[in-house]
Amino acid sequence: MSQLLIKSQDIRYTKLTFTIEFTEDTMLPKQKVSAIRGGIGEMLLRANCVRGRECEKCDFSDECIVQRIMYSKYEKKPSFVTTGESVGYVLECDNYKEEFYQGDQLSFQLILFGKNIVYFNQYLQAISMLGVSGLGKHQAHFIIVSVKNQYWQDILVNNSIQMGNYQISTLGEYIDYRMRQLKKVQLQESQLPKEQQKSFSHVSDACYSGMLTFHTPFTVKYQGEFIRDLQMDPIIASIRRRLYMLDCFEGIEAEIFWDETPETAVTTRQQSRLEGVNRYSNRRDSAMTLRGIKGKVWFDGANEDTMKLLFAGELFHIGKNSSFGFGEYQVMW
Repeated sequence: MSQLLIKSQDIRYTKLTFTIEFTEDTMLPKQKVSAIRGGIGEMLLRANCVRGRECEKCDFSDECIVQRIMYSKYEKKPSFVTTGESVGYVLECDNYKEEFYQGDQLSFQLILFGKNIVYFNQYLQAISMLGVSGLGKHQAHFIIVSVKNQYWQDILVNNSIQMGNYQISTLGEYIDYRMRQLKKVQLQESQLPKEQQKSFSHVSDACYSGMLTFHTPFTVKYQGEFIRDLQMDPIIASIRRRLYMLDCFEGIEAEIFWDETPETAVTTRQQSRLEGVNRYSNRRDSAMTLRGIKGKVWFDGANEDTMKLLFAGELFHIGKNSSFGFGEYQVMW
């Protein structure tokens, strides 16, 4: 296993599933993560800001809980990071429904990394406040129905927090779980008659084929230009870059990510399209469109280290704007 993967196995995370119930008929955008993320940030500012949101001039900036939660500082900042984007959390919402009625429910996932794990209560309070204030352009009001951990155990029971069910895992545990799934499929397939074995699942014990499906747009610069279609080289480079950023966030000593020996995975074909997500920044008081590529890419010849990298990327998302839900994909075989 590469040194980067060995070091990164200790990255801590917790994955939470929030289910909310709407108290009135409403509309939401197709892509909801930006609205949820912006709403959480707005509620945190309302509850905690003491300097009129003038962040650049604030004499409490080092102690600001909003900055710590939404723009968490690295233990060791990578030289290539020049923006305030945090790697401390990602949001996921694969529900693209736009029209909701009173009593309808919506689930989304919040994944916290490293020191952001201790801020669960602040996130919970912010989401609860957001339900009262209203989510999105149409101010959709809701209540929190449940909060569950990755093992589907309840953390919120009768409006009381059960911290005993607040489970903290490591990236290594997630990778091991996904590798066990892959090897189980391999074993089942190897026991089928030859004519029923599917050629796409594996080539040999150390060489894999499969497909990545990007559920949300993927945005990344590769060799000086933003990519225009899905290829394995920029994807793997993005995973390794993100791993190194999380190592720095956690304070884990790791080798520079680009010095690693390249893993193997050849693009065999791809289907992709450019997609934009509109969002409004309360902090900057401006609208913007975030763009990226969605679609599928098929690969061949991946060794075990490459598969572990691909599984790692599933968890923490890759590319730019990951805190807005970008770069979410799934490995299939």
